[in-house]
Amino acid sequence: MKKVLAIALILGLATCYTGVTAAESEVERGYISVSTNANTEVSPDVVEINIAVKTTDSKSMQKATVENKEISDKVYTELKNMINPANGDYVKTADYSATPVYTYSSNGKKNLDKYEVSNSIIVHTKSIEKTGSIIDKAISLGATNVNNLTFSVADYEKQCNDLLEIAAKKAKTRADILAKASSTYITGVKSMNVSCSTNTNNIVQYRLYAKNMAVSDSSAGAAPEAYNTPIQGGIIKIYANLNANYFVK
Repeated sequence: MKKVLAIALILGLATCYTGVTAAESEVERGYISVSTNANTEVSPDVVEINIAVKTTDSKSMQKATVENKEISDKVYTELKNMINPANGDYVKTADYSATPVYTYSSNGKKNLDKYEVSNSIIVHTKSIEKTGSIIDKAISLGATNVNNLTFSVADYEKQCNDLLEIAAKKAKTRADILAKASSTYITGVKSMNVSCSTNTNNIVQYRLYAKNMAVSDSSAGAAPEAYNTPIQGGIIKIYANLNANYFVK
């Protein structure tokens, strides 16, 4: 019994001793910190167009709602015919609201001004070349607003991973140079923090046609296509940032 107890005590002391040594070693190990980045410029291949249909009526919410539905149904139908669902394109409702709008007189009295109904539609498509035509078609059918255009890259994750690989190689090279200059060498990775982001440099131009404005000039004999809203996707810059800490000895 005494022999077993003695062995247990020895093992316990050995375990405690090893733990302290590991902790002290961790504290005493030096490390080098480096920050690197990589970036690339790509042309966008996806666009999201936010189009709104707004209708109002001074007396009836129902009339404003019915008018909005009639216009929105036509916009949905035509825009779905202009995209390719097999390529991941889609049309969806982003937001819908129906609300009374009030004004206030000088004495603070609340007065009903009108009823307003708004249907916000998102068109997501990889056919960027159709952006101008999509906007023009929606406006010609009664859409009242183009709220936003968002360009992006379909393979963003792959672009990010490729850039992070480049940044990681740069970081290791830089750490090796610093370690050698300090008469040490890299023994392992302490930590890495990475991130990717984009900075769009998109030149977006659009004009809204009035509902009854003609889309072609009969006297000049110009084709309707000549009046497409001019859209330029610009360039998307993708950044990868890496902060790394390397153990040295």
